[in-house]
Amino acid sequence: MSSKNNEIQKNEDREQFLYAQDRIRQKKRLNQHFVVFLIGSAFIIILDQLMGVGKNLPIENWYVWAILIWTFFFLIHAFNVFFTNRFMGKKWENEQLDKLKAKQQKRITELQKRVDKEMPLPNKPVPVKATKQAKNQTITLIAAASENDALGKDNDLVWHLPDDFKRFKKLTTGHHIIMGRKTFETFPEPLPNRIHVVITRDKTYKKFGAIVVHSINEALELAKQDDQPFIIGGGEIYKQSLEYADKIELTRVHSEFPADTFFPHIDESKWELINEEHHPKDDKHEFAFTYLTYIRK
Repeated sequence: MSSKNNEIQKNEDREQFLYAQDRIRQKKRLNQHFVVFLIGSAFIIILDQLMGVGKNLPIENWYVWAILIWTFFFLIHAFNVFFTNRFMGKKWENEQLDKLKAKQQKRITELQKRVDKEMPLPNKPVPVKATKQAKNQTITLIAAASENDALGKDNDLVWHLPDDFKRFKKLTTGHHIIMGRKTFETFPEPLPNRIHVVITRDKTYKKFGAIVVHSINEALELAKQDDQPFIIGGGEIYKQSLEYADKIELTRVHSEFPADTFFPHIDESKWELINEEHHPKDDKHEFAFTYLTYIRK
């Protein structure tokens, strides 16, 4: 997961750099416009006052009107550079994003309080199906694993598949994403438009953007109003969640890798493959891969 997070950070750094370059170009063009405006205005006055150009025009003091019109357009240019592009540019966009994050965090905090109040740690394990309250809910495991079921090594992915990242975002946006603590900590910040439910044994664990629970049962109980909560890893969480799941969205990477984290074996006597979509390797994808969708029989 951290390679994906590094890619996100690189894109954000590049956006900031390009924005800074653009602001420099805007101010440089405005300064050039100002110099041309001063010289041009002086030239227009010389044409009229010293050379008599425009004396026969029906408009009296034509050069004054020409300078005033030019001044109007120069002021529009200056307004765009110093107000619109400054206060409604990248900084303004980030401020709006921060406001949305604050609203999301407020909602997460309220949910965390409800978790702490209504779902204390049970003394006995909750039966497997007891957490599935929503009649039409589909609990989905989503993962990318190699031919030997490798997920990653040293808490990091061992491949880079941009199209798979896009698919992950498309499928999980608007839903609960359930994960272990190590998986959550690979994110530089919480993913937008998703509710992060983090499972950990640490009773004191608190992190911005995360609702903390202490078992897969608690996590699924919390997400019972979501028609399709997603379980996103890591390996131990997948193993614990497999018996709860109704669906698996698996990206099978067609190679084998050394790893320390693995996706659990899919028993085809219990799971039916209903869809597969193959993607060959290309200049953006070092390995071929296939999207596989399984449902429980």
